[in-house]
Amino acid sequence: MSSASRQELEAQVTALAAELAEARAALPAHSVRPWQWQRVEDLEERLKEAQARLKALDQ
Repeated sequence: MSSASRQELEAQVTALAAELAEARAALPAHSVRPWQWQRVEDLEERLKEAQARLKALDQ
C-alpha cells in the first residue's frame, strides 16, 4: 500500500475516533433512542475495521 493510502487510512481512523467521541458525548443520561445507540455502534464497528486495516499494513 502506498504512503498516501496509509496516510488516508490514518486520517480516517482519526476522524472516526473523533466522530465516535462526539456521538458518545451527545448521548443523553436517560432515554437514549435506538438510533443514537445504533450510530455509536456503527461508528465503533467502522473504527475497528479501519484500525484492523491499518494494523494489517504493519505486518
